[in-house]
Amino acid sequence: MAHAHPDRLTWNEYFMDIAEKVAERSTCTRAKVGAVLVKERNILATGYNGSPAGMPHCTEVGCLIYTSTDPNGVVEENCYRTIHAEINAIAQAARHGTRIDGADIYITHSPCIHCLKVLLNIGVRRIYYRKPYKLDIIRAYLGEHPVELVEIPAPRMQT
Repeated sequence: MAHAHPDRLTWNEYFMDIAEKVAERSTCTRAKVGAVLVKERNILATGYNGSPAGMPHCTEVGCLIYTSTDPNGVVEENCYRTIHAEINAIAQAARHGTRIDGADIYITHSPCIHCLKVLLNIGVRRIYYRKPYKLDIIRAYLGEHPVELVEIPAPRMQT
């Protein structure tokens, strides 16, 4: 897709860059994730992964790691302390009474299966992501669901 203005970011690049900036607020020591809910080219809410407001952060007191096993026998580690970026964006919208059904979401990483289920339930139309995370699980779960899952690769550095 050609740019009408070659020096101007596309809308997808613009919102993904904002998601990456939002991720810089993360207090997770394992992965910094940012999310931006967008509808009709307007930002509705943002979120990053970290502890609930007023609670200690992983960067201050460490993670509360637990292990679980998925149906395929794969063991994963997660943190009790952290709320994912997508859920924090949804919570911000809810707190301010912002309707998000039919929105798109830009996330620095593809969503985990739990966040994916919530995104489907709130009526997100498209999920844009930069870094793939367990895509095989997400795609298998989506099956024929009409939500679009779109990768926006990192821009190539010019040499």
